[in-house]
Amino acid sequence: MRKIAWLCFPALVLLIFGLNPLQAEITRNNIRYVEYPDFPEAHSTWGSIGYNRKYDKVYIGVTNHRDKVGLFEYDIAGQKMRLCGFLPDLAHLRDYQWQGKVHSQLVEGPDGNMYFTTDGGESREEFLMNHPHGYGGGFFFRWEPAAERLVNLGNGLRYESIKDLAVDQLSGKILGISYPQVHLLLYDPLKNELRDLGRVGSDHVPRVLFSDWFGNMYYDDWRQRLIKYEHETGRLLFSKDSLPAFEATPGYRVVTGITGYAADRVGGVIYLVTYSSKLLAFYPTRLGIGKVEDLGGIFEGPDVAPYDYYCPNLALGDNGMLYYFIGGHGSYVGGKEQNVLVEFNPQTRSKQVVLSFPLKEINEVTGANVKDSQGNLYFCGRRSDPQAERMGESGASRPFMIIFNPGREIN
Repeated sequence: MRKIAWLCFPALVLLIFGLNPLQAEITRNNIRYVEYPDFPEAHSTWGSIGYNRKYDKVYIGVTNHRDKVGLFEYDIAGQKMRLCGFLPDLAHLRDYQWQGKVHSQLVEGPDGNMYFTTDGGESREEFLMNHPHGYGGGFFFRWEPAAERLVNLGNGLRYESIKDLAVDQLSGKILGISYPQVHLLLYDPLKNELRDLGRVGSDHVPRVLFSDWFGNMYYDDWRQRLIKYEHETGRLLFSKDSLPAFEATPGYRVVTGITGYAADRVGGVIYLVTYSSKLLAFYPTRLGIGKVEDLGGIFEGPDVAPYDYYCPNLALGDNGMLYYFIGGHGSYVGGKEQNVLVEFNPQTRSKQVVLSFPLKEINEVTGANVKDSQGNLYFCGRRSDPQAERMGESGASRPFMIIFNPGREIN
């Protein structure tokens, strides 16, 4: 009897500390790459990915980072990627209505259609206004999978990009953010009604919006304070406190705000990652702004300030762990140019690097909260490619989609 008890003791310790003794080691067999066909000059993707539960498909906006944007569809059951078409053709845009990229998420609405927005691509087109063709402004779009039809829902503000959006899953209303003037835009597709809710920032523009299960939608302002559009009252609420940040975090990191999120409806929490390299747990409430819990930094290393890691992505596995890639924009883990995949346990706040990649394989990863019914996590990936066209500050790269499943081999 004593021998049996001692044999059980190690397993008991693992359970107490939140570790699963049966969880298999994560290897490269847990990750797979999918290329984008029929777009040889494709350069990058910018968090422009989303999952459609109704049709069990993933949608991605891919750009040459200049003037050509393709909409792609990944059929999960058939494991096949296809080009739906290019935006100018699908939406019957005129030359002066050109778009540089899809920077927003692609979000399924309560009607089962996918919603996204577009922008001019680079600061020279938008902020400096010196693009040779000018820039008329970004659009709200709806992709209807059943009809394979792209519907142009109209412009936001004239000359302004629309960097991201969130969708109220109860009413279908859309909240967007303009660039560079940082105006919150509320659009009702059922009424075709657009409201400018005013300017909520300055300098840099935070890039990420998100929603909760109560129909509320969120953004953060230039001091990293949460702004909530409240579904039930139709009001804007402003948090009195900024989101947690490390001491001495530079202002340019604070103003960039949230870079990714992952929702756990069962647990009643939405996890956030910030440009200041913080992981946060946000507990939304139907009315008012819920509490925020500081989970610590996304990584700790001897050679990098705790606020100086780059992580524009986040996902929650079926195992309850958070997963995110760190690397890009000159900020890397371990003192060498590599991209690493980190597993974070929200209960114990422990973290570990599970995989690492050279930049010629993965140099940057974007995308948030994209998970299918099988527990697969999806991200937008880019790899350094000297043969690709160099596009401004974004360099020479090739885009591809990343599928990752921490619980089983998929490659």
